Amino acid sequence: MESTDFLIVGCGPAGGIAAREAARAGVSTVVLERDPVVGAKRVCAAGLRPGFCETFDLPRSIVHCNPPFISITTAKRSYAYAVGTAHTTTREELDGAIGDLARGAGAEIRTGSLFRSLERQAGGVVVEYADYRTGARKQIRARSVFLAQGSSARLDAVDPRFAHPGWDAGLITCLQYRVYPQQRAIDYAYHVLEMHYYVGAKGRNVIAWMFPKRDHLSIGLGIQAKIPGSELRAELDAFLPRVAARLFPGIPYTLRQEGNLLYGGLPRPTIGVDRVMVGGTAAGLVDATTGEGIHEAATTGRLAAEAAARFRRGRLRDPARSYERATKSAFYGRLRHRQKLMAFLERKPARFDTLFEQLEGTPAFANLLQHDRNDFTTAQWMYLYAQAAKFYLRAVRA
Repeated sequence: MESTDFLIVGCGPAGGIAAREAARAGVSTVVLERDPVVGAKRVCAAGLRPGFCETFDLPRSIVHCNPPFISITTAKRSYAYAVGTAHTTTREELDGAIGDLARGAGAEIRTGSLFRSLERQAGGVVVEYADYRTGARKQIRARSVFLAQGSSARLDAVDPRFAHPGWDAGLITCLQYRVYPQQRAIDYAYHVLEMHYYVGAKGRNVIAWMFPKRDHLSIGLGIQAKIPGSELRAELDAFLPRVAARLFPGIPYTLRQEGNLLYGGLPRPTIGVDRVMVGGTAAGLVDATTGEGIHEAATTGRLAAEAAARFRRGRLRDPARSYERATKSAFYGRLRHRQKLMAFLERKPARFDTLFEQLEGTPAFANLLQHDRNDFTTAQWMYLYAQAAKFYLRAVRA
């Protein structure tokens, strides 16, 4: 049986960054990617935080637009505030660029390879996968494993300790159109990220978006439930003309449709057990209020690679335990609060306006919410709690 130090399942931002970082550290690394091309079939608005490329050492050539503002629209009105300089790209370019860097660092990426199961043995973790090109079942032994196959991950069968009782309730049915206007949209469209929160058909809460790209606009929406594709398409078809009338009125366009399940619930309770780590969306690391998860995914890839490298050098007894502690410290507090906040807002949609009015009126509060908890000073924590208390007192009266 062939063997490697570090085996990664999935070559999105989590798996790709893990592969590159591990290979750079001298760890023999193999990635199993089910799609024939890295970055294929990814339904994602692909917005990146300010400084994302510099943080993860990625080429700025993948960036399409640099919107400095975010616009948030409810049934009542629109709100706007600065976000520094955010970036947009596509998942083909983001994942493809990370994959190329991982290969350049020495990682082996096997496309058309579908993960099937794993088994822990004395000599490591044995992973079985299907090779689509040959139709054969294959096995590979690894010292440690990183599972990063996105929201489609069904980890209960992999290891019951990864079970998440609320996983299905947190899934979001998404549909996105890549809209290609025959002429350039109005200039405003390329300088803003738009988020829309409203109640759609059948009383469902909808999160919709418009993110600009070089040659198209990503326009889509998500609903936290499993609903028929026809109903989701009807919802998006009702939303699209409202965007078109504002941003590219009277301009003919073509569409490319993308649909998938994403995630917006609480993170998995357990993400590291006996040399096996879970990262990115597979770990449930997504901001429920915005759907953002690329930054979290890439960071988990970096943390997994660090743990795998330390394990290979004999500095850790179990990389999974170290990885889980670091990941939970970095993200769990914020993401749990965001999920609770989203549930609180959706119970009474008028509360969205209460929050957005406060964010628009207090830029320092809006800016603070864009950073991770571990970056806060004591004074910032005190300010954050004061603003949260102010919001809650206003929201319960909304």
